[in-house]
Amino acid sequence: MKKIFIIILAIGLVSCDLDRYPLDAISPETFFKTENDLLLYTNSFYNMLPSAEDVYNEDADNVVKNSLREEIQGTRVVPTSGGGWSWSELRNINYFLANSGKCPDKNAVKRYNGLARFFRAYFYFEKVRRFGDVPWYSQPLESTDQELLTAPRDPRTMIMDSVMADIDNAIASLPATRQVNTVTKWTALALKSRLALYEGTFRKYHTEFNLPNADKFLDAAIAASDELMKNSGYRIYTATPATAYQKLFSSDNAIPDEVILARDFSDELQVYHNLNYYTMTASYGKPGLNKSLVNSYLMADGTRFTDRPGYDTLQFYSEVQNRDPRLKQTIRTPGYTRIGDTNTLVPEFGATVTGYQLIKFVSEPKWDTYNKDITDMPIFRYAEVLLNYAEAKAERGTLTQADLDRSITPIRARVGMPPLDMDKANANPDPYLANQYTHISGSNTGVILEIRRERRIELVMENFLRWDDIIRWKEGQLLTRQFKGMYFPGTGSYDLDRNGTVDLVIYEGTKPNIKGAQLLKLGSEIILENGAQGGNIVVNGHINKKFNEARDYLYPIPKQEMLLNPNLTQNPNW
Repeated sequence: MKKIFIIILAIGLVSCDLDRYPLDAISPETFFKTENDLLLYTNSFYNMLPSAEDVYNEDADNVVKNSLREEIQGTRVVPTSGGGWSWSELRNINYFLANSGKCPDKNAVKRYNGLARFFRAYFYFEKVRRFGDVPWYSQPLESTDQELLTAPRDPRTMIMDSVMADIDNAIASLPATRQVNTVTKWTALALKSRLALYEGTFRKYHTEFNLPNADKFLDAAIAASDELMKNSGYRIYTATPATAYQKLFSSDNAIPDEVILARDFSDELQVYHNLNYYTMTASYGKPGLNKSLVNSYLMADGTRFTDRPGYDTLQFYSEVQNRDPRLKQTIRTPGYTRIGDTNTLVPEFGATVTGYQLIKFVSEPKWDTYNKDITDMPIFRYAEVLLNYAEAKAERGTLTQADLDRSITPIRARVGMPPLDMDKANANPDPYLANQYTHISGSNTGVILEIRRERRIELVMENFLRWDDIIRWKEGQLLTRQFKGMYFPGTGSYDLDRNGTVDLVIYEGTKPNIKGAQLLKLGSEIILENGAQGGNIVVNGHINKKFNEARDYLYPIPKQEMLLNPNLTQNPNW
């Protein structure tokens, strides 16, 4: 049932005052006595998972906003403090592991220790992605532990081997009953699939770090994905090709056929997020899809949009016709209506900086009020596992057409797209994608490009996975490219949905009086590449974005931490 986890968590926090006092203020002599004690303590670990805003608020090169994070601009500096170098969550986990054995119910101890080790693997995976080498702590730190507090960074290789040991323990210890709001064996396998693929491809493409055993991690990603695919019972959610993808993300209740773990939101318990409002107002950066992503969607027959003559100067109505149906289930296209409504809507340029206005995760209009949305937020879903499997096999050099037929084919079939043909892809790699992904080589180049296309399209707006992909593939240069929006041939009036009504006017000089149309002044409210002569919308064209290939794949360690612990070393070139 949808609300069980939230209710348990709320009761646990109140009954144990875990939201008011440090977790280690609980006396091990009086608390760790029953399975319920273990449950209540470990419920607090779920706060480590991404918030709703983390899930949908992507802003690498898929979703573009009218402002850019420092990471995207290339203006990061070494922070004085903070910067992600925090260990309080780990201390709570290790404190639990040090004391849970006091419970006489050994089956419960095994289960909840497995849950704790899942979250320790999750914690350290985040730290390694951010910093590379970090200290490994397997016991709760005390203020008197001077030796541990001044420990040097342990090698990434040692950390990730420890992470793999933790996640394997979680897989062996957690229950196999599928639960959409609770970590299970299948959640642990999904995490292993994700982190092993990340580490394997990072080691493969980042040769500058001299990290060994990339294939070991790719094999682990394959094995974890394969076990989940064979034994879990999850499947790709299907309804009709025209709505299945959109319904998966606009459902109040996470769809358990495909969603392995989700954050739960509830009107009854007044637990909300802000997604509808985020996509309907100018308050959160006016998010919209980047032109390069829109170009990446195939035609409905599986051919490449970017192979069409003049694709780059097609206007909105023409460019979205007969495309992969996921495009019209991700952005507003002609004929779009809100769920539960019948009024057709065009993109609102007051709410999207590129013109490609987001509808993924958008639900009924009644949830449009600020911070009043209740759609569940998927954190792990089956489609990602299928994509991980296909990519790991391709990178390992063991991919077959049969592998694609059990991974990429079901994802495409959801929306009625034809299967991916491995031989055709490798015989004719897409030059548009090859220009983006510059480090791929070998006989599987074409199919790896196509798998990356699928991943970008299928997982857009999901938990910053695109940022992680850019980093592990060593493609930071993508962040320096000009972010663009719709193409317009110049100033004038535009009927975006071809229904005979002017929807948009781009003007110079005096503001026209055209009732019902969106009026955008060229040069201030909208900027085109070639001014009055037209071009694509340019977003943040005044910002000279940079990415330092010798530095920016890792974050810097804060100055304060370096002063407190003289044994810490800084990341390269920071």
